[in-house]
Amino acid sequence: MPNTAAPRIHLGPGHQTTLADGIARGGGVLASLADAEAVVWAQGPDTFPERLPDTVRWVQLPSAGIEPWLAAGLVDDRRTWTSAAGAYAGNVAEHAVLLLLAGVRGLTEQVRAVSWRKAEFDPRVGTLQGATVAIVGCGGIGRAMIPLLTAFGAEVLAVTRSGTPVPGAAETLPATRTDEVWSRADHFVIAAPATAETAQLVDADTLARMKPTAWVVNIARGTLIDTGALVDALRDHTIGGAALDVTDPEPLPTGHPLWTLPNALITPHIANPATGLPRTLAEHVAANVERFAAGQPLLAVIDPVRGY
Repeated sequence: MPNTAAPRIHLGPGHQTTLADGIARGGGVLASLADAEAVVWAQGPDTFPERLPDTVRWVQLPSAGIEPWLAAGLVDDRRTWTSAAGAYAGNVAEHAVLLLLAGVRGLTEQVRAVSWRKAEFDPRVGTLQGATVAIVGCGGIGRAMIPLLTAFGAEVLAVTRSGTPVPGAAETLPATRTDEVWSRADHFVIAAPATAETAQLVDADTLARMKPTAWVVNIARGTLIDTGALVDALRDHTIGGAALDVTDPEPLPTGHPLWTLPNALITPHIANPATGLPRTLAEHVAANVERFAAGQPLLAVIDPVRGY
């Protein structure tokens, strides 16, 4: 049922103007925690209140990945919890395509070169035209990537939990058929949530089934790839290369082989730069506050059992 008055939203920790404006745009009013119907939280679980009043019916978290919140035991079944899943999709999709293009076009070695090596580099330059790119975990980020990839002439093979057809994808497979994609696609984008089921989804066996020219892009969580197996595959040229915005461990230690392997490209978890987070999150918050006020389903509702 819609609220008869503007919903009372507690914003924490402290006052953040951009998020406060988002709450106001959604039709909410700021309130103390004791008087709140909902909470919008802008930092991590270590700053979260130990106990919420029974009046709080909804909590908005600031990130798409919620593993720390689940590990801290904060996500309960007494109220609705929402993540920021989908809010940052455009930024991350853009970065993922950048990483894939850099790998396929052979930029990893070219940008490190200090001499003219055209004869060596020329045969290594590939293209996305006519390529099949598998997006494993084709949620908001994957869906935002599809028009970018198709604009380059690529075909998308989407993998989702349910297998419900994804608009723009040439084919969609359920997660139970993920094993089929490793030998079918030319390149891979890993965008699945980090759960017990997806831990080390890309392992030695998976890598061995890929084409020797395949590039693997990870913009999800580092734990989805077996780092040791990946290093071996890159050294042995089992695959073409890997472009990672997330790693396991993270931060990636100085001196780790992934920093110097010529067919590896690392960016330090900046697909969604911190400088743009408040503005993007504020849009998501405004939409959810408006839905909360109208009694409509919220965006990015968390299922604690599934882990996202």
